[in-house]
Amino acid sequence: MGTAPSGTVGDGAPAPVIAGAGPVVRPGERATVRLRDGGTEEPPRYAPEWLQLREGADAAGRAQELLDPLRIRPADLPGRADGLVVHDLGCGTGSMGRWLAPRLDGPQHWILHDRDPYLLHFAAAASPRSAADGSRVTVETRRGDVARLTPDVLAGASLVTASALLDVLTREEAATLADACTGAGCPALLTLSVAGRVELTPADPLDAEIEEAFNAHQRRAGLLGPDAVTVTSEAFAERGATVRVHPSPWRLGPDERALTEQWLRGWVGAAVEQRPELRDRAERYLRDRLAACAAGELRAVVHHSDLLALPGPAGRTA
Repeated sequence: MGTAPSGTVGDGAPAPVIAGAGPVVRPGERATVRLRDGGTEEPPRYAPEWLQLREGADAAGRAQELLDPLRIRPADLPGRADGLVVHDLGCGTGSMGRWLAPRLDGPQHWILHDRDPYLLHFAAAASPRSAADGSRVTVETRRGDVARLTPDVLAGASLVTASALLDVLTREEAATLADACTGAGCPALLTLSVAGRVELTPADPLDAEIEEAFNAHQRRAGLLGPDAVTVTSEAFAERGATVRVHPSPWRLGPDERALTEQWLRGWVGAAVEQRPELRDRAERYLRDRLAACAAGELRAVVHHSDLLALPGPAGRTA
């Protein structure tokens, strides 16, 4: 989730267009999570303020049902003898660790990956210190490139996690991720990928058109967008993994007004970027939606999906 261009869709005043259901990027900019070592420093793409704003909805939406296999057979997970080793890809501010570490028993060592050193520092500083049973949780940070992930990078990993990552990958990058996880013999818990469906109450005739334009924006330049879970599930299954998918929707009501407002701006802004001819109608639409949000009259269900991939026996490492 990145820093995004300012826009004037809606009330006419410049406002940040922040990607609520997926990233909005500058024209010509590739919206993937780059975790590359070295090279020219780039400005942060994902605003920590946005990541913090969405953390509560993310936590409420994630599918706890997918944790059962990780709890039932912890002894089968690879890793160090003294505990689990968890790699968090594109960790952002570390919300995945804050959600997951306290839900798993036993000592854990989290390896946080992100391209942004500020986010890595934030994530490490705010990471949980104890597991569900009070065991110690430790962290380290790394910078690298998710597109270059290999089984060697994940050697000794017990689990790979990511949140809101798959939809900003290409088909090739999803295959690379599946190769790395199955090659290392470790499960992957990949949460909160956009599903391409939004339900707004009360409904508006323009809802479907905005949704369609937003989904097209998410698929630009070969990105997976709403196809991410299907494509990634197939990639893992082709490599012998057992895949489970579960819904993980945001359910936004009056108590989430700040998040809903920012999500609306990003959702409509991306749609207009994809289809500029929508601008006039979209300005009216967004103005009305923001007014309903401010009045506590708007509710939104933003659909996401969580994916758990468990490697087959042949993929396991000793």
